[in-house]
Amino acid sequence: MLTLGNILLALLLVNTWTFVVFGWDKIRAENGGWRVAESSLLGLAFIGGTAGAYAARALFRHKTRKQPFCGTLHNIAMMQVVVLFGCAVYFLAP
Repeated sequence: MLTLGNILLALLLVNTWTFVVFGWDKIRAENGGWRVAESSLLGLAFIGGTAGAYAARALFRHKTRKQPFCGTLHNIAMMQVVVLFGCAVYFLAP
């Protein structure tokens, strides 16, 4: 069932997973190991893990100067804000 609680739980899980994957990629980058594809990192942000991506970037100082990665992540975040605003207007308007 689609409830607010289920949506928030799903967002918590995807953001936690995104945070972990960013951290794992940072460790792999420092050790010269196999890396997570940027498209996978951005895909996690796109499906709702934007907050986890920004938190991991700040904590791990990972992918903070990489272009076009940063620009794409910012575009994803802006798109999500617009969609959330649109949903709020649609569902909360009298």
